[in-house]
Amino acid sequence: MVNLANDQVDPVRNLPQTATVGTRLADVLQAASMRDSTVLAGAAGLDRVVRSINVMEVPDVLPWVRPGQLLLTTGFPLMRGGAVDAERIRRLIGDLDGVGAAGLAIKIGPYLSALPRAASAEANRRSFPLIGLPPDLVFGDAMAEVLAGLLDAHAAALSRVAELHRALESVVLAGGDLAQVTNAVGAALGASVLVTTPDGRVLASAGLHHGEGLLALPLFEPTGRLLVERLQDGITAAGSLAGDDSVRGEVTAAPVIAGGLEHGRIVAYAAEGRFARFGEHVVQALERAAAVVALVMTRQIAVAAVESKYRGDFLRDALAGRAGDSEQVRQHCAMLDWDVDRPVAVLVSTLDDLPPAPPPAAARALPLRSAQERFAAAWEQVVHSWDKRAPVVGFSNEVVCLLPVDKDEVESAVKAVVGAVAGDRGGGRRSSCTGVSRVVPDPSKWPMAYEQARKAVVIGRRVHGPGTITHFDSLGVHRLLSLVADPAELRGFAAEVLGELADDTPEMIDLRQTLQTLLDTNLNVAETARLLHFHYNTLRYRIGKLERIVGPFSTDPHLRLDVAVALQVVTMKGL
Repeated sequence: MVNLANDQVDPVRNLPQTATVGTRLADVLQAASMRDSTVLAGAAGLDRVVRSINVMEVPDVLPWVRPGQLLLTTGFPLMRGGAVDAERIRRLIGDLDGVGAAGLAIKIGPYLSALPRAASAEANRRSFPLIGLPPDLVFGDAMAEVLAGLLDAHAAALSRVAELHRALESVVLAGGDLAQVTNAVGAALGASVLVTTPDGRVLASAGLHHGEGLLALPLFEPTGRLLVERLQDGITAAGSLAGDDSVRGEVTAAPVIAGGLEHGRIVAYAAEGRFARFGEHVVQALERAAAVVALVMTRQIAVAAVESKYRGDFLRDALAGRAGDSEQVRQHCAMLDWDVDRPVAVLVSTLDDLPPAPPPAAARALPLRSAQERFAAAWEQVVHSWDKRAPVVGFSNEVVCLLPVDKDEVESAVKAVVGAVAGDRGGGRRSSCTGVSRVVPDPSKWPMAYEQARKAVVIGRRVHGPGTITHFDSLGVHRLLSLVADPAELRGFAAEVLGELADDTPEMIDLRQTLQTLLDTNLNVAETARLLHFHYNTLRYRIGKLERIVGPFSTDPHLRLDVAVALQVVTMKGL
């Protein structure tokens, strides 16, 4: 399973040793020396990026061909015995396409007057461009002009990177935030840009349009989380991410790392092969932008840490009833930009104590923020996207949220918030339990509601296991059972009352279900038989068997009460 939040990324790379900037083949053919050329086959591949140009006049040129290279030839190497070798051309097209060549340009003249049909079909099948050059073309002139164009593209890429650096420097010196950084990157690269958390929650974006470009790719969950596990560092064709080669554009991503911690990803999208033409310079520019994003995020984290401690200390006092009367609490919350002058439900959420996933075979050394820190950050982001003035604070082992909600909407609201925090339960987001208090009208009731939520999360985990949402009003008799500190005492009570019925054998589990249904229907035999799809006489036989095990529960109300409580004890998963 892909580990979304714990996957470490390679550090920022140095500048490349060789230029990787290129120009589309369609643009190369607009050069003065190439304008009389014709596309013989493979026209669908004219978007291929030309990074260099060379002459092929020997048959075994393949070992010297480089990705992105446009080859020029007189056609002589394609001859055999004085005639055009169609099979040799067909194989050569496949070999050149395999090493990533940009295309093959052949002089139409004394050696090759027409392209063999098999070669044309192979080039069209592979979208590998075959260009027909005029017979009077001087290779030296063409190479000089194309190389000059490549150098211009190289200079333009460097200029764009320098422009981005200047823009980012200006943003940082002015104390800009993530939104300003993403706007600067998007303007400099001519791209849509977004910054996410390590697990893909979007923190800032620029140039995104609903249903277009990056947002049109299948890279987002309904909650808005970007599927960062599907992205690779460097340039990726949008078509490969969408599973559809007709989808245009490219996506490039870089990690945001600071202080040995991964803080997220910066992702950019551009249409029409812009990134491929700029090559590695775009990747380096995005990596430098990631460094600036890391600087901004580190600054924000430092400020937030101080504010969070202050907010946490105050909320802890308010939940303990030590922060003054309701009016004083309201005034202090207003200073913290919290709106508490409305009914709230107190939510307490804690991570389940699950064994961590084993590290990947090639684990990297960069540490991450603790699971509790990331859990609290996810809660804060989700709740504040729903209501910016709702109090959310992460303590050492729990997250407390005062969710503004009406009594009749509390269940759906809590389910939506917890679902958004949990996401798809992949990667670094771990299972958690949430307890929900009754809705209270003012701060004077917060201490009571806090205790209700804490009790609900503890009992919910014991009764239903990990990954549950438990409302205080739904606890029932489990509120009393939770007061028994010794689980052995509860297990002993269940075994004493139920006898062998407390065993977890298939037969006893089946009999317990029958007994529980009888109790739920107030010993209505006909209704129980209907619910369990039993014949009336079969159920009568089962009742007799149950009474031989636990006693005459059908006639003894005190025994029936003991049996009902013991059955609830058996269902508690935390014992």
